Amino acid sequence: MLVNLNDVLLPAKKAGYGVGLFNTLNSEMAKGVLRAAERNQSPVIIGTAEVLLPHASLEEIAELLLPMAKRATVPVVLHFDHGLTEEACYKALDLGFTSIMYDCSTEDYETNLRKVKEMAKIAHDRGATIEAELGHVGQADGDDPSAFYTDPRQAKEFVEYTEADALAIAVGTAHGAYKFPPKLDFERIETIASLIPTPLVLHGGSGLTDEDFREAIRRGISKINIFTDINIAYAKAAEKALQNGALCATDMMEQLVEGVAAETEKKMKLFLMK
Repeated sequence: MLVNLNDVLLPAKKAGYGVGLFNTLNSEMAKGVLRAAERNQSPVIIGTAEVLLPHASLEEIAELLLPMAKRATVPVVLHFDHGLTEEACYKALDLGFTSIMYDCSTEDYETNLRKVKEMAKIAHDRGATIEAELGHVGQADGDDPSAFYTDPRQAKEFVEYTEADALAIAVGTAHGAYKFPPKLDFERIETIASLIPTPLVLHGGSGLTDEDFREAIRRGISKINIFTDINIAYAKAAEKALQNGALCATDMMEQLVEGVAAETEKKMKLFLMK
């Protein structure tokens, strides 16, 4: 069933578990993510990000995922992750995405505040939800992430003014594959969670330890973004299929779906605190 972020994140925040966003590029990835959700009877957030659009357009992803989400027996949010431009966010809403992230985190605070508030009104008028980011989650091979941590008091002002439905916070994670283990600021997560009712989001989740995930959720994280781990699982499944004698795409499709499903399922069990 197709839902928005509030339908899955508000219950998660109240009950103390997490819900994963799994970005996808094709039907095998999408089938794998939704197979895992059905197996675990877990709500799930699925979609794509603006940086991934060169690999699959918003139109292609919407045409693929919308019918799959509607047929699912579990709640499925169709989410546009890290929308960097107004145009892309508008298009996602026009195509039927039930949630968008408008990422203005590299702008100055006042600009971020203004742009998110304007986009939130547009999304809410369409029955969709919006995620924003305060602080900045950079790349794993970039600068010291502590320089961009989210300020708790600023977070409170930000969500009250913008009416964002979810807030991505910078607490020590980064996007991409880590060269060195990240060190999360769990106290900062807990402080922000105590100040605002808005569900908190952890970006850069791929590569964290199981205990990192559990502790982050215990401290107040409700949504966790994953792409790198399932992207790698897909590639490894393809490699294994070829080694086992696959001669064409149809020989390996089931293995690709199951490879993504297995990795997704591991994360879902962690996030649900099973």
